[in-house]
Amino acid sequence: MSSQAAGNQTASGAADDYSDWYLDEPQDGQELPAEGAVPSCHPSVLSGLLHTCLAVLSVLVLLLLAVLMRRRQLRPRCRHGGPRLPSPVDFLAGDMTWTVPAAVFMVLFSSLCLLLPAEDALPFLTLASFPSGDGRTVTLRGPWKILSLLYYPALYYPLAACATVRHGAAHLLGSMLSWAHFGVQVWQRAECPQTPQIHKYYSLLASLPLLLGLGFLSLWYPVQLVRSVRRRPGVGSEGLQSSYSEDYLRTLLCRKKLASSSRASKHGFLSRAWVSYRNYIYTPQRGFRLPLKLVLSATLTGSAIYQVALLLLVGVVPTIQRMRAGITTDICYLLAGFGILLSEDKQEVVGLVKYYLWALEACYISALVLSCSLTFLMLIRSLVTHRTNLQALHRGAALDLGPLPQHPHPSRQAIVCWMSFSAYHTAFTCLGLLVQQIIFFLGTTILAFLVFMPMLHGRNLLLLRHLESSWPFWLTLSLAVILQNTAAHWVFLETHHGRPELTNRRVLYAVTFFLFPINVLVGAMVVAWRVLLSALYNAIHLGQMDLSLMPPRAAALDPGYYTYCSFLKIEASQSHPATTAFCTLLLRTRQPRRPQDGLRRGEEEEGMQLLQTKDPAARGVGSRARQGRARWGLAYTLLHNPALQAFRKPALSGA
Repeated sequence: MSSQAAGNQTASGAADDYSDWYLDEPQDGQELPAEGAVPSCHPSVLSGLLHTCLAVLSVLVLLLLAVLMRRRQLRPRCRHGGPRLPSPVDFLAGDMTWTVPAAVFMVLFSSLCLLLPAEDALPFLTLASFPSGDGRTVTLRGPWKILSLLYYPALYYPLAACATVRHGAAHLLGSMLSWAHFGVQVWQRAECPQTPQIHKYYSLLASLPLLLGLGFLSLWYPVQLVRSVRRRPGVGSEGLQSSYSEDYLRTLLCRKKLASSSRASKHGFLSRAWVSYRNYIYTPQRGFRLPLKLVLSATLTGSAIYQVALLLLVGVVPTIQRMRAGITTDICYLLAGFGILLSEDKQEVVGLVKYYLWALEACYISALVLSCSLTFLMLIRSLVTHRTNLQALHRGAALDLGPLPQHPHPSRQAIVCWMSFSAYHTAFTCLGLLVQQIIFFLGTTILAFLVFMPMLHGRNLLLLRHLESSWPFWLTLSLAVILQNTAAHWVFLETHHGRPELTNRRVLYAVTFFLFPINVLVGAMVVAWRVLLSALYNAIHLGQMDLSLMPPRAAALDPGYYTYCSFLKIEASQSHPATTAFCTLLLRTRQPRRPQDGLRRGEEEEGMQLLQTKDPAARGVGSRARQGRARWGLAYTLLHNPALQAFRKPALSGA
């Protein structure tokens, strides 16, 4: 009895011990992490503390730059005033280096892209959550997200301003600030390479342009610092070199000689192919440089293509892969509920569903590659159009801009369009790439599942069976089109004395009357084809601002094209390279200077003011030949340059 009781007690104790039965159950009320979930990262130094230090350092650098400009008298008008903030980018300076602004704008745009999936709108601010009426916790991130759109430009303002000051101390401050930004970003990515938002490696991959831009700045500023130390003080440190404007003028004056020498080499096949290649693919041209705004737009477009493509890739493809990996025989019952029976064998059904999901993934990736390739090719093609339009405006030509205003003088709307051009171009690129991805994905999916896969496997021939059942309809339409084209070529058109003329008009009228019902059906097919082509064409060119998506009469209603035309007018009137070159010649005739001396910043405006005075002493006492050349060049510029039309004698006398 005792042994039986002991046995029963042992059995009941073993039965009551459920801890070994369910090994996958959570212990102590803790939930197990989902499969593939990224655990929370706890960095050794809080991200908020690092960004607070960066913000304080940026403010200190900006104040030091303002004091430096005051003490070094880099701005002559600041001698009797307080310190002034330096400009982040000299957008209209023809000889401004484009590498630093492009890197800073790429860093800024990448930071804004990383802000999209972030939980904290500001990196140094943790938002509090409060319960709502339905029992859930709510965190207000909207206002702080808007505030962060102003925080990041203020954070990277000193990083760009250190390059515009053009002083050794500014390069030293830029080196320190770029190293600090780059070190913080590398430290954060090294400690927490995986994040739970969107994809575990999305934050790391999206920050690659950010790290690339900061890495370039951390190398560029030290190189400029070493150059400024080796350079002799006072030689070119404050000068605005006019090399680009002089090269442009030299190329412009020597264009006839170059054209005559190159005309003889345009007869070969390779030369014609090279000319065609240059008309569609942008290649650098001697004596011409794209404005800084266009270079920034091209850089931001490349960054936008990468960021949007990365978001579309990591947001969809891993989900499809997890769905394909989790397919079981239960999918048969799900398909049977919708009346779909792929096969009697459940394992075969599982294999078919996985195959279809793989085909869907292949269609998605193919559409993404096609969208990115077309967007990049349209960007390269747009650069050629930009150069052609700017060269025409520099020559004084009036572009065919439709009903848009043709006057070259800047206006308030033109200034606003010039300010927002790069931002608009970036937004158009992002939206255009998204629209292209949707259209191409739908198109490739329809072709794959309705045409190619049924033809390869001999099943689900829905489209082919529909075409087989409606073949009389398509045959009638085809014969009607072929008949009309054949009759128009052989019956209704004859050539007399080298000129085509209509003949057999009675037969023409009869055929037109009898084929009217069939032509209505043909017109319905043409309408569908027209809608498809229009949607495809507009989707491909949606990211281009140099092309209006509306007819010429309604081109002014296209905000992107209107912004582009206004941007070109501001660039052509305010940063004309010939204007800078001729004003440099005027200042050299007024006051002789050494060949190595450059033109100080702001003296191009002073040269334009010289055009209003008639005092001979103010124009210098150079040689007559040099003054004659300068005056002839000035006369040519006054006639063809819209920026100086206000300084003509009739305009001045009328004022």
